[in-house]
Amino acid sequence: MNREIIALPKENWKGVPIPLVTRSDSYYDVEIAPMDNEGCTIRLVRKKAEKEIIHTPEEYDFPDSLYQDHWEKAQAYGIVGDNGELLACIEVCPEEWSNRLMVTELWVDDSLRKQGIGKMLMDKAKEIAKLQNRRAIILETQSCNTNAIGFYLHQGFELIGFDKCCYTNKDIERREVRINLGYFFDMNGRWE
Repeated sequence: MNREIIALPKENWKGVPIPLVTRSDSYYDVEIAPMDNEGCTIRLVRKKAEKEIIHTPEEYDFPDSLYQDHWEKAQAYGIVGDNGELLACIEVCPEEWSNRLMVTELWVDDSLRKQGIGKMLMDKAKEIAKLQNRRAIILETQSCNTNAIGFYLHQGFELIGFDKCCYTNKDIERREVRINLGYFFDMNGRWE
């Protein structure tokens, strides 16, 4: 099988589902002390889960797919199997007003994990950001997706924020808090 990253044109790949399944034996617990006039304290503490945390596409109203309508200027790249099946992909979309490139999707089939495919896809996003002279790459993941967080940190991303009620009003209790990560240029236009 060829492991070359190729363009996935919108006319051929729009609406193709991405079977993202999150499995984790740990999560980042978000601890927030109430804010007062002096400020507040926020901690993200990695904890062992009592049982494996599993999230599947079926539990969401709109499962992930390529070229969703709200990502108007998205571009997708990936690896396609011999039978035309999607095996890995990354989708990026410019956020023009802030001059950042957003990674909207990143997925690698279980059969290709631990082979450097995720890094190849992320390198593609970095290449696109450089060509477009973007100041940063941003993405979101969830506090229960500790494997993804570890991967992104290893790729040079850092925490830029979180949203404790992005998905439901009980995201902290569900251990699925939106975590925002960013990758930045230094002052000389090089990747940090």
